[in-house]
Amino acid sequence: MHSALRTAQAAARRTMATASGKTLTIGLIPADGIGREVIPAARQVLEALPSDVMAARLKFVDLDAGFEYFQKHGVALPEQTLAALKSDCDGALFGAVSSPSHKVAGYSSPIVGLRKQMDLYANVRPVISGAAATASGDKRAIDMLIIRENTECLYIKDEELHEDANGKYAVAKRRISEFASRRAGEMAFSMALQRDSMRQLVGAAERTWTGRPKVTIVHKSNVLSVTDGLWRETVRSVYEGNAEYTRRVDVEEQLVDSMVYRMFREPEAFDVVVAPNMYGDIISDGAAALVGSLGLVPSANVGDSFVVGEPVHGSAPDIAGKNIANPVAAIRSAAMLLERTGHGAAALAIYRAVDRVLAGGQIRTPDLGGKSTTTEVADAVCKQL
Repeated sequence: MHSALRTAQAAARRTMATASGKTLTIGLIPADGIGREVIPAARQVLEALPSDVMAARLKFVDLDAGFEYFQKHGVALPEQTLAALKSDCDGALFGAVSSPSHKVAGYSSPIVGLRKQMDLYANVRPVISGAAATASGDKRAIDMLIIRENTECLYIKDEELHEDANGKYAVAKRRISEFASRRAGEMAFSMALQRDSMRQLVGAAERTWTGRPKVTIVHKSNVLSVTDGLWRETVRSVYEGNAEYTRRVDVEEQLVDSMVYRMFREPEAFDVVVAPNMYGDIISDGAAALVGSLGLVPSANVGDSFVVGEPVHGSAPDIAGKNIANPVAAIRSAAMLLERTGHGAAALAIYRAVDRVLAGGQIRTPDLGGKSTTTEVADAVCKQL
């Protein structure tokens, strides 16, 4: 009861803070590898926002987490970090984590723990071309938002190893609940409308998606009729039970295998895509190839009262400390945080500044075929602001 009350009070405080335009407090969790370079770059861009688009005063709180922190202190997500996020912050930026590929006793991923502890039930990943397509040589007009349910599916990690007369066999349990599916569906349809509102802020010439808002429900219920069947039926019920959604948003369904095929053949056909955890993970990582580099793709882990911006890329230990990591994904993730906390004009200013830098073609990090540094990209974006 006390915990629920504190959560409600914190959510109310966050709403009042962002609505009043006084202070927006952002927790910074660089974590491992290049996270320590791209998160400071994102902060630099946030601090460069002009006051005419960002009315709130920005405050930053430096916080610890990650595998390297675990190696020193025996915990990957310290309680003091969680406490600060819950009581002091309106949102957060997370850099990257160097999770080992083998089992390490006592270790669990801090970003997975963060999603669970903060009830961040949807991972939201935009895949946008425009200037990004120019940087990668792809001319297709892509403006897709992938919403991945973030809490269940096969990622509940309930696995068992058995052995019989034929040898070893493994069993993994998959959980799909009406509760989680409904929340993901609500997120998808509400964000379809939110994106439509954001598009109205720009001229028709700047819009990549020009049609009505559309949500694509991804599943494989022709084979997994119980689990994916429940997912499909629940997300559809969200749409059918809301008059505004049925009036303003189009809906379609796509089997996950044909979704992958169509996504690479005609990515411009998709607006908002919503999928169970594992399908969403695979689709969203694959979609990054459509715009040239993981270094360009942002994401946000979103709940009802908190958001954590997180670049899609990993910790990239091979280039860590060299000042050549692409900070665009982190900068765009910061813009997503602003958008989610009610600062749409500031978010749009960052999106446009990044697009102008990419379209210029002069400032590119090595992942895009250039020689620019992390610092030079951040400076260029700030100059555009």
